[in-house]
Amino acid sequence: MNLSDRVAIITGAGGGLGRCHALLAARLGAKVLVNDMNGENAERVAEEIREAGGVATGFAASVTDEAAVAEMAERALSDWGRIDILVNNAGILRDKSFAKMDSADFRLVMDVHLMGAVICTKAVWETMRQQNYGRVVFTTSSSGLFGNFGQSNYGAAKMALVGLMQTLALEGANYGIRVNCLAPTAATPMTENLLPPDVIEKIAPELVSPGLMALVGEDAPNKSILSTGAGHYARTNVSLTKGVYIGGGDDAADAVIARWDEISDRSGDIVPGRGYDQVERELKSEK
Repeated sequence: MNLSDRVAIITGAGGGLGRCHALLAARLGAKVLVNDMNGENAERVAEEIREAGGVATGFAASVTDEAAVAEMAERALSDWGRIDILVNNAGILRDKSFAKMDSADFRLVMDVHLMGAVICTKAVWETMRQQNYGRVVFTTSSSGLFGNFGQSNYGAAKMALVGLMQTLALEGANYGIRVNCLAPTAATPMTENLLPPDVIEKIAPELVSPGLMALVGEDAPNKSILSTGAGHYARTNVSLTKGVYIGGGDDAADAVIARWDEISDRSGDIVPGRGYDQVERELKSEK
């Protein structure tokens, strides 16, 4: 892995997982713009990179602030002339059961995780198109992919990022842009109060960052979800079962229930390359 001459913007990199991403990217040769809401933390990580012989600058901005994010992208361009990598890592938690959660907490988490990623990606997208090269990573989560109690807002935002990735991977393919998702399991300041000490020790964030590097390198995949933690790596897929043809009619709903196990049978499932693949399968199934 060699990221020499590549320019990376990593959001939420003033500590935790983002810091580990930034340090490893710099060690592999990338010039890194370290973003964080806290400017002191961002500059501290940038200085850490520079002290190790790397190239980095800190930049304070909320990913929800379009003007500040645009300025951040311009800073990377003015300093280094290009933007090759964007890692959307910034995030927050507001955990409560859905019954106890107010709409403000739901909206805030959606704004930071989903709209923050949209704003940052939009700020670099045209640059990547013009240079015919780009690597974008969204940070999803098992909470979105599979669900976790008390994280309806976080899970909704994280699964929305998968949908964003699925489409941008298609739209960016002709311009040399590859878009993927990372689903990390890592002990960070955001999760330190949620996990027991023995678990925290096993899921150090440093064990996640190598997986990220595989998603931002020259040979990166496209349209993939990489789930990783504790040194283990796995692919997560949104798949479609072979299904059955039932058609319409007054008894169609009853037939769906009656044949639910057959509909759910995964022995012939596929991972569609695009949404229309589902339509094609449905049309072909008609008897």
